[in-house]
Amino acid sequence: MRRLTASAAFAALTMFFSLPISASERAADIHAVKQFREGREIFRYATFGDEDFWGGTLGLHEALKGVSPKTALGVGLKVDVDNLPRDVLRALREGKVNPDDPAVTLALLRADAVVGVTGFFDKQGKQLVSVGIQCALCHSTVDNSLAPGIGHRLDGWANRDLNVGAIISLAPRLQPVADLLGVSVDTLRAVLGKWGPGKFDAEVFLDGKVGPTLIPPAFGLAGVNLHTWTGWGGISHWNAFVANLEMHGKGTFYDPRLDDASRFPIAARERFGHVRAEEDQITPLLGALQIYQLALPVPKPPSGSYDRRAAARGETLFNDKAKCATCHVPPLFTEPGWNMHTPEEIGIDDFQANRAPDQRYRTSPLRGLWTHTQGGFYHDGRFPTLAAVIEHYDKFLGLGLSSDDKHDLEHYLRSL
Repeated sequence: MRRLTASAAFAALTMFFSLPISASERAADIHAVKQFREGREIFRYATFGDEDFWGGTLGLHEALKGVSPKTALGVGLKVDVDNLPRDVLRALREGKVNPDDPAVTLALLRADAVVGVTGFFDKQGKQLVSVGIQCALCHSTVDNSLAPGIGHRLDGWANRDLNVGAIISLAPRLQPVADLLGVSVDTLRAVLGKWGPGKFDAEVFLDGKVGPTLIPPAFGLAGVNLHTWTGWGGISHWNAFVANLEMHGKGTFYDPRLDDASRFPIAARERFGHVRAEEDQITPLLGALQIYQLALPVPKPPSGSYDRRAAARGETLFNDKAKCATCHVPPLFTEPGWNMHTPEEIGIDDFQANRAPDQRYRTSPLRGLWTHTQGGFYHDGRFPTLAAVIEHYDKFLGLGLSSDDKHDLEHYLRSL
């Protein structure tokens, strides 16, 4: 990412304020920029008060004190090069940082350089006393410009390296979570160990079933109605859901669908659909957070990553013979409206769909597919490649695609 120089920024502002627009239009523009910037700060740094859970209840910070940078990067944590102190940045560039020294991890936390994780230190800044997490933990990565796992932030990208289960397993006090699920700590750690990189199981804390899904991207959502693999709701619903029920922040959340004890026994028992904190640290932030996410652009595919001529032929197939555009309507590449389908309509099992209120799967937007190919496709990564997805639909819908057709269609999907 490139930052504007002071002179370029000044020139841009001068041009902006010299535009022939009314005071109300200018006020709306200024408000939009302000909301975007506030939303970026929330996305990157707001813990919503969840440090009381991750640090106070689970004691995750106690484990992090002994985690080396090598281990942290190994479980998919990322380092924001723009937040590194100059001396640390210089040492990294010169190869003088000990990757096995936990003290380096603490230094990165002090600098707010660990993407999606905030360390809370004592007044002297020496002892780590708690830790909290942010949206960016799962929905940001870095461009690896300095080293693997260390670079400039890429907000909205799915962190398919992140091993959430392994990170949670580090916590020394997992008994409260085990009690919630009605299992032993050993069983809980065994389940968490099976999630693997790039996956998280949000519904396990609602129904007690196990079925981790891939972390989806959070960019390119403008115009898209529902935002998770199985629907649930739009951006603000899911942000409130995750901030309250998964991140364990302090806020308000209402969803009476979770009162259905036959489908969501844990959620119904714990009244998860009726959350209200004494001090709401989530609700006031939802608006700006939504605006930032809606504004995140879809990354363009790297030059040379697909064959342009094949992609052009593939576009014709996409809109006609292959029937892709029936559901993945350009330019949203999902349906305008209620973008949901039954398992039978798309030829897969109903397990994950049945864990959501509408018992359907969302038509996933296709733009930026190239950024999240790691881990496979569909909610659980069942199709390892785009070619496997195309093969599935060719057989399921009886499309009669030739090998050349499939090749061209794949290159078109890479180009989106």
